[in-house]
Amino acid sequence: MFQAKAFAPFEKLASELIVHSSEGDDGSHDIAHVLRVFKNAMRIQALEGGDARVIAAAVLLHDCVAVEKNSPMRSKASVLAAEKASAVLAELDWEGDDIAAVAHAIVTHSFSANVPPETLEAKILQDADRLDAIGMIGAGRCFYIGGRMSSALYDPFDPSGSNRELDDKRFVIDHFQTKLFKLADGFQTKAGRALAAERDQRLRDFLAAFMDEI
Repeated sequence: MFQAKAFAPFEKLASELIVHSSEGDDGSHDIAHVLRVFKNAMRIQALEGGDARVIAAAVLLHDCVAVEKNSPMRSKASVLAAEKASAVLAELDWEGDDIAAVAHAIVTHSFSANVPPETLEAKILQDADRLDAIGMIGAGRCFYIGGRMSSALYDPFDPSGSNRELDDKRFVIDHFQTKLFKLADGFQTKAGRALAAERDQRLRDFLAAFMDEI
């Protein structure tokens, strides 16, 4: 059951926006993901500054349009989410500048969109969301998504991809090298980079242990 108090001090905002936060049945982009990203964002904001209300709204609405990882529309997901978020906030009588700030953060948070964040709030959302893609949570989400996509865990004859082209649509652990290990180098804030370094090492330790067992 949804508990607004988990989003303190933005309980009222969460109550207004959470109904729009996610679509579909993707457990890697559900309310638990939204709450983890919120906690990450508030932790970074406490050190870096920025408009916490804008950040909170952007977190709550950053995945409000669901597009599967294997969809040809995947790169457009954040733009579609920003458009929907803008309409939702306009109905709540938000000021135009604040709506634009939230929309920019949502558009630029996406790895697939490849649009650089220009504001501190956008940088914080991007960092907070990407923190959820690395570390132990990142590993868990990676395997979950692989299951949704009917991917194999690994190539049994060349798990590390030493003598083949990496293919993270066929093999889950290929995604560690094709994307996840690249994320830590792209964090926008000092606080985000410090948190990312810790989680990146956990992810690398996890893969090393996984490879040792196979």
